[in-house]
Amino acid sequence: MTDDIRELSKRKLSFFQTLKAILWGFFGVRKGKGYQEDISRLNPVHLIIAGILATLIFVGILVLLAKWAIGLAV
Repeated sequence: MTDDIRELSKRKLSFFQTLKAILWGFFGVRKGKGYQEDISRLNPVHLIIAGILATLIFVGILVLLAKWAIGLAV
């Protein structure tokens, strides 16, 4: 199994291209053809790191928006 992961981690997409694919996934506006291209070229290590990073940023923005909305209500 570790050989499979090593082989997959040698895929060609850069970290920023992976991050772009993750952000399209967050918005849910990815065409089928582009999705298939990304899946065949995504590096799983970059995918995990970019997914965690994007999630943390998204949650941080939600927390800031909630604090701002509560501040306006008071």
